[in-house]
Amino acid sequence: MSLETNELPEEEKLFEHFNFTVDKGQRPVRIDRYLTDKIENLTRNRIQNVAKSGGVLVNEQAVKPNYKVKPGDTIKIVLPYAPYENLLVPEEIPLDIVYEDDDLLVVNKPAGMVVHPGHGNYSGTLLNGLIHHIDNLPKNSDNRPGLVHRIDKDTTGLLVVAKNENAITKLAQQFMDKTSKRKYIALVWGDLPEDEGTIEGNLARNPKNRLQMMVFPDGETGKKAVTHYKVLERFGYVTLVELELETGRTHQIRAHMKYLGHPLFNDARYGGDKILKGTTFTKYKQFVDNTFKVLPRQALHAKTLGFTHPKTGKFMEFDSKIPADMQAAIERWRHYAQHKKA
Repeated sequence: MSLETNELPEEEKLFEHFNFTVDKGQRPVRIDRYLTDKIENLTRNRIQNVAKSGGVLVNEQAVKPNYKVKPGDTIKIVLPYAPYENLLVPEEIPLDIVYEDDDLLVVNKPAGMVVHPGHGNYSGTLLNGLIHHIDNLPKNSDNRPGLVHRIDKDTTGLLVVAKNENAITKLAQQFMDKTSKRKYIALVWGDLPEDEGTIEGNLARNPKNRLQMMVFPDGETGKKAVTHYKVLERFGYVTLVELELETGRTHQIRAHMKYLGHPLFNDARYGGDKILKGTTFTKYKQFVDNTFKVLPRQALHAKTLGFTHPKTGKFMEFDSKIPADMQAAIERWRHYAQHKKA
C-alpha cells in the first residue's frame, strides 16, 4: 500500500512509497511483471529501470527485474514523483463542453481519457485540454487547476470545472456538504433482489491490492461512503441500475456494487470481466465475450450532474446520453433477454 505523503519527512515527499506482501497462493513470477499488475499506470520498463538502480527491495534486499516473487515476500519500491508543474502542458484536445459561462464549464468526458496527469499519464488528459481552453484556472487543494471532482479513466460522463477562485471554493463546498446531485447509470452482473436500496460501508484501499478500494462495514476503517440504487431494467443475468452518490469516494460505485455481490459488467479491476451469471452453454459464453468486445470497459456512465451556480445561486442540472458503446451492450442484453423469454 502507498503511504500518505503527510506521514513522510519533507525530503521524502518527492517520492511515492509502495509496500506489498506476496499472497500465500502466488505462483512464481518475475517481479517486474508482478509490480506492473499491482501499481496503476506504471510500465514494466520503468519498473525495470527502478530495479536496476536499486529501488526495488525484497525482504530488505535490492533485487533485479528478473527476480521471481515467492509467497510471503515483502516488497518495497520507491518511485520519484514527476514534478507536477512539468506535467501541466496545455494541449489542444477536443472537449465535449455541454455548458460554459464566466464561472464554470460542464464537460462530458469520453471513455479512455484520464482526468489529470499522473504516473503513466503525462499527456492527453482532460486537464491538459482544459488549461489550453482556459487561461489561469484556479488550483484546488491538490494543486489541480479547476477540478472539483473526477471520474475514472474508463467511466464516461459529466464533470463540472471551476474557472475562478469563488467558483472552485463554492462548488467544492457543495460536494463536501453533499448538496450536489450525481446520478450514474450502470450495467451490473446478476438480478438484484430489491428494486431499490442503499449501500453503506466505509471505503479504504484493499491491503492486498492497492488498485482496489474495499468495503469495511464495521466503520472503523476507511471513509464513510453511501450509494443509493434503483433498478431500471432487468435482463435476467444482468441488471440496468441508476445509482445516486451521497458521498464521492474513489471507486465508490465499483467497490460498493462488488460488495453487494453485483460488480459492474466488464469491470476488470473488480472482477466484472468474468462470466459471473448465466449458463454453461457455449453460445451464451460467446454472447458475453462478444458483448465484452462491444463494451471494452466497465459499464458506468455519469449521466446526471446538478449543483447550485456559485454566482447566481440558481440550481442547475445537466443530463447526458448514455455513450454508444454502453448503449450497444444494453441493447444486446435487452434482445437476449427477450429472446430467452420467447
